[in-house]
Amino acid sequence: MKNKILPPTYFLIFLTLAIGSHFIFPVAKIIHSPYNQLGIMLIVFGGAIKFWTDSIFKKEKTTVRPFEKPAVLIVSGPFHFSRHPMYLGMAAILFGVAVLLGSLTLFIFPIIFAILMQALFIPTEEKNLEITFGQKYLDYKKKVRCWI
Repeated sequence: MKNKILPPTYFLIFLTLAIGSHFIFPVAKIIHSPYNQLGIMLIVFGGAIKFWTDSIFKKEKTTVRPFEKPAVLIVSGPFHFSRHPMYLGMAAILFGVAVLLGSLTLFIFPIIFAILMQALFIPTEEKNLEITFGQKYLDYKKKVRCWI
């Protein structure tokens, strides 16, 4: 059965929960200034990867929706080092927020996000790619890791 909630919605929910929980339920701050500023770099990195990936999908005129049949097998750009760079970008943003705010509990959100993407979306996406592109996708899959 297809999941009606798409990955960006999960991302926004987890981002909202992370920021909200930091202020509503403050727990031990484990990363302090200036080290927490590394979170900004992670947020920028994640945003850049996400938008770069999205622009490639648009340029190639293929779907970003996980349950739709892809029109093109993209192996360049961020797909050169990750089979799922959009999820990687969203997870990096969540991790960056956790580092920036420094609260211990925030680190659970990028982990849960990655687990959900791995469980709910990646198997279906990879099966669709395998069916659509066959050996070409299997060869790519051998060369490039799922996340990083």
